[in-house]
Amino acid sequence: MKCVKYLLFVFNFIFWLSGSMVLAVGVWLRCDPDTDLLLAGAGAPDSFFIAVYILICAGGLMMVVGFFGCFGAVRESQCLLASFFACLLIIFGAEVAAGVFGFLNQEQIIEEVQKFYSTSVAEAADPNYNGTTVASIYHSVLHCCGGSSPDPALCPETEEKTKDCLTAITDFFNEKLYIVGFVGIGVAGVMVLGMIFSMVLCCAIRNSREII
Repeated sequence: MKCVKYLLFVFNFIFWLSGSMVLAVGVWLRCDPDTDLLLAGAGAPDSFFIAVYILICAGGLMMVVGFFGCFGAVRESQCLLASFFACLLIIFGAEVAAGVFGFLNQEQIIEEVQKFYSTSVAEAADPNYNGTTVASIYHSVLHCCGGSSPDPALCPETEEKTKDCLTAITDFFNEKLYIVGFVGIGVAGVMVLGMIFSMVLCCAIRNSREII
């Protein structure tokens, strides 16, 4: 039982560090200036930020739960360990949801951003619409020009080898969504160990008290 107790304590410390990492990644993805610029315009899709918010919430909960998990292991409290298991189960579901959401909705999120860009370019001629401003932000951040092919009329100063913005949007958000997916599913896998340790220790505490 002592072996499991100290293993769970060490795991919870690692779990707390993992929570801080997940929180940091989530905040970085949300506050990334490039992403913020691309999705800050009126009518911009917000699907990408849904998975990011799930990561941020899960990371914050992981830090709190990791602290109480350490306390429960040291005190050998069945109640705290059972609560720790229940919290892990909830966070596990949130992490898997964020990872699966990132992977399954990858194409949909990218298509929404591409549509937003294409609409801004198509309506740029309207003086009452900020399409030109939105398009110029995409050109500046992603170093691209035009829709399915570079358009010199949109950005006359662009270089010949500049890629089109639809491809640039796909590459940019693929990278971000892979981070969300792998972090969510990877940390969820680690939490399975925590649930196993907490249940083993909880059962060991109960059995030792029954013997006494």
